[in-house]
Amino acid sequence: MPIYEYVCKDCGQHFEVLTTGSRSSETVKCEKCGSLNVKKTISAASFRIGPGGASIPGGAMSGCSSKGGFS
Repeated sequence: MPIYEYVCKDCGQHFEVLTTGSRSSETVKCEKCGSLNVKKTISAASFRIGPGGASIPGGAMSGCSSKGGFS
């Protein structure tokens, strides 16, 4: 399930929502003030390009040794 970032147009709070793709912004409430007046914002990607052009989820290689198959 994707995580979407939102900003409340009433109080300015930025927050994330783990949701299904079918959930619309009209059903998302601000965590701080409870307003439904929220807007989905653009998020930074959470992956990087690894050796050979393969995408690797963000943080996937943290703590890995060189013996883990990546060189």
